[in-house]
Amino acid sequence: MPQGKPPVVPDDGLTTRQRRHRPLVIVHTGDMKGKSTAAFGLALRAWHQGWPIVVYQFVKSARWRTGEEAAFRALARLHASTGEGAPVTWHKMGEGWSWIQRRRDAADHAADAREGWEQVKRDLAAQRYRFYVLDEFTYPLRWGWIGLDDVLAALARRPGHQHVVITGRQADPRLVAAADLVTEMTKIKHPMDAGQKGQGGIEW
Repeated sequence: MPQGKPPVVPDDGLTTRQRRHRPLVIVHTGDMKGKSTAAFGLALRAWHQGWPIVVYQFVKSARWRTGEEAAFRALARLHASTGEGAPVTWHKMGEGWSWIQRRRDAADHAADAREGWEQVKRDLAAQRYRFYVLDEFTYPLRWGWIGLDDVLAALARRPGHQHVVITGRQADPRLVAAADLVTEMTKIKHPMDAGQKGQGGIEW
């Protein structure tokens, strides 16, 4: 697509502007690293546009403090103090979700994942944000914790102008088919091939 020009313009009755500004479902999948990294790169662009952002991390442990989380929490503070950019909300399933006051005695990851998805649906219905990152969301779908039919229906009927980015390996073919933009991260070469472990600033 040279200069961002699409090779085909569909006869769908939409103006160029209407077609250009349609909300997208974006999927980053594949076995190589970079899926979440790319999603957070898009979130930076959304922040610059002034779009309210929400991140749901469906697998990350509460103990993990990633560079992206620290950076976006700093951007949220910058917005709160100066008005620059946009607000950022960050939820981690490993913390028991920030809107739930109770703490479970025994970890029930499937129930936590379902509660996270129910909140995503509430946010979509209320048009609470403009940009959603559902990080590592393919895993609770693969494990059967969250129903794919429910996800596809909620994404299809979401109102307004809400972009949704979903990351994770082995995205279901039906999710891929329903998405507007799909990228598969394919490994060519990785330091782990030479026995090197992950390092701060690259992996987190």
